[in-house]
Amino acid sequence: MTAATTPKFRIALVGCGNMANTWVDYAQARGDAELVALVDLNEATARALAEKHHLGGVPIFSDVSAAIGASGANVVFDVTIPDAHEAVTVAALKAGCNVFGEKPLAAGMEQARRMVAAAGQTGHTYAVMQNRRYLPQMHAFRDLVRGSIGTPGFTTANFFIGAHFGGFRDLMDSPLLLDMAIHTFDQARFILGADPVSVYCQEFNPPGSWYAGGAAAVCIFEFEGGQVFSYNGSWCAEGAPTSWEAEWRVMGSTGAAIWDGTNAPYADVVADPEQESFTLDFKRVEAELSHNAPGPEGHFGCLDEMFAALSENRRPETDCTDNIKSLGMVFGAVESARRGEQVML
Repeated sequence: MTAATTPKFRIALVGCGNMANTWVDYAQARGDAELVALVDLNEATARALAEKHHLGGVPIFSDVSAAIGASGANVVFDVTIPDAHEAVTVAALKAGCNVFGEKPLAAGMEQARRMVAAAGQTGHTYAVMQNRRYLPQMHAFRDLVRGSIGTPGFTTANFFIGAHFGGFRDLMDSPLLLDMAIHTFDQARFILGADPVSVYCQEFNPPGSWYAGGAAAVCIFEFEGGQVFSYNGSWCAEGAPTSWEAEWRVMGSTGAAIWDGTNAPYADVVADPEQESFTLDFKRVEAELSHNAPGPEGHFGCLDEMFAALSENRRPETDCTDNIKSLGMVFGAVESARRGEQVML
């Protein structure tokens, strides 16, 4: 980009901690974008990020509205902590910017609803990072589920990792549900192409847990059409860890699709629907990842889709109006665990 070129997207980055590095890398890789402001309550944090990425000429602010007004930004990257998402996003939307933010959408459902309303009232986009949607294996698995096993009826996801983070996660309430499960819950909606209507959750803290809050949970979601999704998760599971993407099995009317969260997924489908036998024979259907790659993976893939949506004047795949349904699964599960009963979503 030459000095005389005006970038299509002028980006103000809000929140300059470690997570911001990936967002800066992405912005610097786009030929039609420029970082025009860095915003953080701690000036030293912003300066450290600027130095690391050679952004010495980018002005630093402590307030998002001031940053937008001074820089002429038209896009805001919100990489702040969840408790700050509402204030940052609403201010940016009202200032005329589109907002792309880190997950979760908000720290609670009331905040989320206000943010979705602000996006609707201003006519600007607020989209949320769901990087796990942008993996070739995930797209291949979704295609198997939708095209090879008949009508899905029962889906399971197992997530077992002994994560020794230290810091705030060890002290928070419901660390697994509030900080991690959003990924798996959003994956379920993406894979099935359906939304949940209810949840029952039992949250607990297994022996040996180093977390203060419940680090394990079993959730049963009913989806539209009567489909059931069962989530079994633990963040203090020592031994035989699963992938961070979870281990998946979707059982349909004519077969089952399997993904271990790492390797290529596959399906076992009924070989002959007319066969008369106690158990039927199956044929293996292998996924072809080269045919399912959505483009760049992870954060870069999700951000590509967000920017493409702006250029095409449409809602991004992870627009707040859709992502709030994944967030609702999280807070519905937390409420169900607290009340000890099924919760309607």
